[in-house]
Amino acid sequence: MAGVGSSNYWEDLRKQARQLENELDLKLVSFSKLCTSYSSSRDGRRGDTSDTTPLLNNSTQDRMFDTMSVEIEQLLAKLTTVNDKMAEYTSTPGAASLNAALMHTLQRHRDILQDYTHEFHKTKGNFLAIREREDLLGSVRKDIETYKSGSGVNNRRTELFLKEHEHLRNSDRLMDDTISIAMATKENMTSQRGILKSIQSKVNTLANRFPAINNLIQRINLRKRRDSLILGGVIGVCTILLLLYAFH
Repeated sequence: MAGVGSSNYWEDLRKQARQLENELDLKLVSFSKLCTSYSSSRDGRRGDTSDTTPLLNNSTQDRMFDTMSVEIEQLLAKLTTVNDKMAEYTSTPGAASLNAALMHTLQRHRDILQDYTHEFHKTKGNFLAIREREDLLGSVRKDIETYKSGSGVNNRRTELFLKEHEHLRNSDRLMDDTISIAMATKENMTSQRGILKSIQSKVNTLANRFPAINNLIQRINLRKRRDSLILGGVIGVCTILLLLYAFH
């Protein structure tokens, strides 16, 4: 390479470095504004229930972010290459007399490259963190809205099931009470039947001894049968009414 030892080659490298640095500075300013507007637009639309416009804007900003990231990375790579060429030039024998000044200039360009690289990665990391956080919050909000939209129907069904369950429990308690009353009535009637049989046997004995009492006993027996039929009918009707009420 014939021009490596010439001052024109060094000036060309410095010119390329300054041009790349200016382009990087403008790109990084636009990149930072894009990330800031992305965060602000997300915050402003959190309370908005409409989905069409936010998705369109965010998709456009995401594409712009990817495009600008690639462009900035390419500029950083070109600037790194220019700095490497400048470092290679400072190590040539022809530039030894100006080595201190050249090294000072090279170090300044390296510092600028380092600052731009750090700023780019910091801004990019912040943007990705905001996008990841907002995507997560958006997913959570959608889950909450889905749950709320279905919770009304679920609560109504649950309420109906609880009411039906309570109705069945009340019916079971009523049936248990009815059965308990019927069992107690049966035991009472069985006890009374034994007493009446004992009395009847004694009356029959007296009737056999005194024929005049026989007619009176027959009338008593007829009335007793009639009372038994009436009592049985009343018990049957009460039982039917209780069953109808229980299953109503």
